[in-house]
Amino acid sequence: MLKLTSVKLLDNLYKKFKVSNLDDNFTLQKLINRSMDLYVHDEGFKRQINDWKNLQISGSALWV
Repeated sequence: MLKLTSVKLLDNLYKKFKVSNLDDNFTLQKLINRSMDLYVHDEGFKRQINDWKNLQISGSALWV
């Protein structure tokens, strides 16, 4: 079963993602699903993501 959601992305970062994947056929959906799987099952990945400080706050973070 699939869950339809919407997320707010950093525009410049998303543009870089699209350009870097023109030849790879690696979609945002694949990235999100694989990242969520790693986040749920890999404590090292979860810590790394939770400690990430390199990006600016997105709109969704304003609701936390």
